[in-house]
Parts: sequence; structure tokens; C-alpha cells
Amino acid sequence: MGKLVVFVIAFGLLIGLALPSGKHATAAASTSAAGEKEVVLTRGSTGHFFTDAKVNDHGPVEFIVDTGASIVALSMADARALGVEVDPSNFTVVGEGAGGPVRGQEVYLASVDVGGIKVEHVKAVVLEGSNMSLLGQTFLTHVDHVDMSGDYLSLRDAG
Repeated sequence: MGKLVVFVIAFGLLIGLALPSGKHATAAASTSAAGEKEVVLTRGSTGHFFTDAKVNDHGPVEFIVDTGASIVALSMADARALGVEVDPSNFTVVGEGAGGPVRGQEVYLASVDVGGIKVEHVKAVVLEGSNMSLLGQTFLTHVDHVDMSGDYLSLRDAG
């Protein structure tokens, strides 16, 4: 299981390093009369889904939605902008990439909020050298429904 986590983090990091920065796609958020929240993301020009999220009630932070990543990962720049305490002397090897070991620091985020879908106490890592933050399974497994159809990814949560 540990090797799978290492592979998933490394794969996500490679995606993050390979992608250009900037805005990629739009998200539409809605709340039904019953209180169900839904966020619909449109596939970006790179073929990936991107979303903005509030982290610890600050942000927005742009994330690539990575359903294959086992954990939420923040870039160093995003972590610092959010006030997440990061100490590079505490970095350890958290994955293996094409260029060798991937280093980072495990952190817990008070909350991650995507269009009103809010998950609290989210396990994450801050990755050294990444220029993109990843929205992985430590957020997505707390959402009631994650559905992809064509160029759309929808997140629905009963709240």
C-alpha cells in the first residue's frame, strides 16, 4: 500500500510540474432546495479539471483535481500564501518521481472548501518543487458523489 501512495503522489507531482500555470476552466456551483451542493467543473484545454478552493478559510487556491492522488498536495507557494507552517528541515521523502525522490512535509488542513462543499481536518502534504496543488482523495472521499461525464466533472454533497 505504501508503494502505491508513493507512486500516486509522484504521478500527481509530475502532472503538476508539466502543466502550464494560469486559469484553465470554469466551475459552476449550486445548492438545491434540499440543501445538496453541486459543483460542476469543465475540462480545461490540457485535458484536466481545475478548481479554486478555500483552504483554512483563505484563498482561493487553484487545484488540479486528481482522482488518482491519494492525498491533497499543496505547492510550497500555496502553503506559504495560506499561512500553513512549513519547515523545509522537516521534509522527508514522500514519493518517487522520474527525477528521483520527491520530498515534502505532511500537514493537516483545518478545511478545504470547493464551491460550498467543505471538508474539515484534511490530511495533506506540502511538496518541495511543485508548482501546482492537487485535490486528491483525502478531500474527494468525503464528497457524496464524484461523477465524470465527457468534459464535465461534478461533485455533489448532501451536506
